[in-house]
Amino acid sequence: MKQFVFALFSLLLFGNSTVAAQEGIPVYFDYLSDNYYLVHPSMAGIGEGGKIRATIRKQWFDVEDAPNLQTINAHYRVNEKSGVGAIIFNDANGYHSQTGLKLTYAHHLRFSRDLRNLNQISFGLSAGLMQSNLDESEFNSVIPDPIVTGGNISSSYYNMDLGVSYNFMELYAHATVLNVLNSKRNVYYQNRQDQANVAVVDNLRRYLISVGYVFGKSDWLLEPSVMLQMTDFTKEKTIDMNAKVYKKMDFGTVWGGISYRRSFDGALYQNNSGGVKEQRLQLVTPIVGVNYNNFLVSYNYSYQMGDIRFDNGGFHQITLGYNFGQVSENKYDCKCPAVNY
Repeated sequence: MKQFVFALFSLLLFGNSTVAAQEGIPVYFDYLSDNYYLVHPSMAGIGEGGKIRATIRKQWFDVEDAPNLQTINAHYRVNEKSGVGAIIFNDANGYHSQTGLKLTYAHHLRFSRDLRNLNQISFGLSAGLMQSNLDESEFNSVIPDPIVTGGNISSSYYNMDLGVSYNFMELYAHATVLNVLNSKRNVYYQNRQDQANVAVVDNLRRYLISVGYVFGKSDWLLEPSVMLQMTDFTKEKTIDMNAKVYKKMDFGTVWGGISYRRSFDGALYQNNSGGVKEQRLQLVTPIVGVNYNNFLVSYNYSYQMGDIRFDNGGFHQITLGYNFGQVSENKYDCKCPAVNY
C-alpha cells in the first residue's frame, strides 16, 4: 500500500514530466542541446543548411518500466523562405507507450536588407500521427473489473502543432501551441464493458513560450533564457530558468549550463508528524556539451528536489547531433548559436 501511495503521488507530482508521455513528445530539457525544433515547429530550417538530432532519455535506472524516451529529428532550409522537418519518437511509461511521427513546414520572413543581419519572423506547422498503447495483460484481480480488458490495446490519433518565432540578432522568442486539435484517444475506453465510467479527455493542448538573449563579443558567450509551459486541461504551469556558457575552441565549441524547473502548483502530503505540507515539482538539470566540427554531443542529468521522491536516482539524457549544408561565409553576423550553430 505504501508503494502504491508513493507511486501515485509521484505520478501527480510529475504531471508535466511523466504523465505528459501520453500527450505526444514530453517536454524535457533536450531543447537546450541546440534542439529547439523538437518543441517549436517554427524553428525548422531556421538557418542555412540543416540539423539532425537524436536523443535518448532514461529515468530511474533501478526502477522497472521507468519512463524512457527516444527521439530523432531532422530539419532543413530548402530555400530563402521555407524550411521542412520531421520527428520520430518513442515514449514508454510503465504499461503505457506511444510512438509517433511529425512532419513540419516553416515559413521564414526576413526584415533586414542585409542578409548577414538576422531579423526574421518564422511560422511553423507540424502535423502528427501518434499511436498509443496500453498493456493490461498483467492487470489481474479476483473479481473481474469491467473497466479492465486484460489485453493489449492500441489506438491511433492525429494532431497538429502551431508555432511562431522571432529572431533578432542575439535575441529570440518562441510561442507554440502543441496538440491544437481536440483528438480523442480511445485507448482508455476501447473494448470496455463499462465505457460510461471511463473518462475521455480530448483536450491535450499545451502552450510553450520561450525567450532568451546571448551576451558576449569574444570567445565567451552567456545565454540566459526562460521557458513557460501551460497545460490547458489541467491548468498546470511550470517555468524553466536556464543559463548556458559557450567557449569557442580551435576545433569547435565547448559549452555547459544549468536549468531549474519549478511548478506553480503543488501536491499536498502528510509528513511523519501528522502535518500537511505542499510540495511543488522542482528539477535541477546541469547540462554539458561539445560541438566538434559539424558534430554535437551533450549530456544532461535532472535531479528532483523535495522531501518525497519516487526514487533517489535522477534522469539521464544524451543528445547526438550533426549539422550540414551551411557555408561559413553565409552565417549571420551575430552571436546566435541556435541559428549559426
